[in-house]
Amino acid sequence: MDVTLSLARRLRDLRRERGLSLESLAERSGVSRSNISLIERGESSPTAVVLDKLATALGVALPDLFAPPAESDDPPSPLARAVEHSVWTDPDSGYTRRSLSPAVRSPIQLVEVHFPAGKRVAYDTGPREGEFYQQIWMIDGSMETTVDGTVWRLDAGDCLAMKLDCPLTYRNPTRQPAHYLVSLTSLAFVPDRGRR
Repeated sequence: MDVTLSLARRLRDLRRERGLSLESLAERSGVSRSNISLIERGESSPTAVVLDKLATALGVALPDLFAPPAESDDPPSPLARAVEHSVWTDPDSGYTRRSLSPAVRSPIQLVEVHFPAGKRVAYDTGPREGEFYQQIWMIDGSMETTVDGTVWRLDAGDCLAMKLDCPLTYRNPTRQPAHYLVSLTSLAFVPDRGRR
């Protein structure tokens, strides 16, 4: 399934599961009702910043928006083949994220990111429902990550841990792309019908 349509369906399903109208999700997230409607219909390609606001308002981590929809009553596979990974590109920064985790429900999610040279993404969200922790392991290149005002420079092989409850900024100040792995864990993990 096309990642834009899959994202649209997942966002709509999460909103409805939580009993939220378009208006109430708009109010909680700070994203306009019309923008959410366009995203849910697959007619708009949202930015990473918009997706993070929606995920926070829905009480999920950003990777949860990219979880594949349950297509059958069969239990999801614990294996994610490389050809099945969903790939999404942020229209603002051009960064590319590849969901690596299998569809089986797990408190750990892995995401591979390619971050273009000279680009920046800032997430202004604060505390979330539940506790989410993230680690970034630099595979290649360099990046600056600002966590609640503290700037951390990451070079190949470095790993940074953080709690997702404060503003975050990712910036590649170099002329080379950065490549890194993100591991995200939720302490508020609750299995839901076999989906991650």
